[in-house]
Amino acid sequence: MRAAGGSWMVSALVFAVLAACAAPAWAGPAEGAEAVAALPDAPKAQNAPPAPPNPCDVRNAGASMAASAAIQAAAAARGDATAVNPKVVDTVVCVPHLPIINWYARFLTGPQVKALTPLEKAHLAARNLVDPFNLLTIFGEAGIAVAADSHSPYGPGMAGFGRDAGVSFTQDMTGEFVGTFLIPSIVHQDPHYHRMPRASIKRRIAHAIYQVAWTQGDNGKGMLNYADLVGFAIDDEVSNLYVPDRETDAAATASRYGIGLATAPVDNFITEFLPDVASHIHVQIVVIQRIINQVAKPDTGGAQ
Repeated sequence: MRAAGGSWMVSALVFAVLAACAAPAWAGPAEGAEAVAALPDAPKAQNAPPAPPNPCDVRNAGASMAASAAIQAAAAARGDATAVNPKVVDTVVCVPHLPIINWYARFLTGPQVKALTPLEKAHLAARNLVDPFNLLTIFGEAGIAVAADSHSPYGPGMAGFGRDAGVSFTQDMTGEFVGTFLIPSIVHQDPHYHRMPRASIKRRIAHAIYQVAWTQGDNGKGMLNYADLVGFAIDDEVSNLYVPDRETDAAATASRYGIGLATAPVDNFITEFLPDVASHIHVQIVVIQRIINQVAKPDTGGAQ
């Protein structure tokens, strides 16, 4: 009786194990799908394909290996003990090239159609002032003036050159501060000159001329060019305070103001038409444009 009871218990245990193993097969389709959906997803491979090696780095590595092997072979031929522990000689035969930059593209497209904040206008004025071509023009004009007339109010030699360059730099600084930052920030004027590359020649000439008096505001609408009409007068009055041997009466001041407004379109003509030539000649034409732009600026300063 005891043996029969033990056999019954063993049989019941085996049947329970088999039932537990076969439970998924008894479940219906819906229950099986839910069970599969509850299982976590298999992890995805995270190994990204390696980036292709830089051709320049490959050439440099090959050159370094060749140079090191040559030095090791020469040392071994001489019986030098250093051939046992050779040193790697870094050899550079290729320098990665910088991306090609179209230096005159910004002259072709003109300024971005975006209202500048007062801080951005201040940055523009500072950048125009310390522009290398602007500084080169100031120093070049000062050197030519002192060399041509050693008896000028600035005096001869390097002292005269320094005074002349200092006065010109101060005039430019005043013009940029007033004409590019101060007045445009107060009246919300765009200090840029906006080209019309797709208009007719006559239309573009007229546009360059009347931009001296009528320009564009920060909102994209037309407005008086206060930076020129008012800025030229302020610049001239400030220059009367420190420019040596200068007539400061009303007639002389009015004459300089009129000459400044009359010559202001010259800079606009250069900005309007020279990029058309640059796109057909050579990128170096931009250097010429930048220098001519600085030379064409009236003595009274101002921004275009």
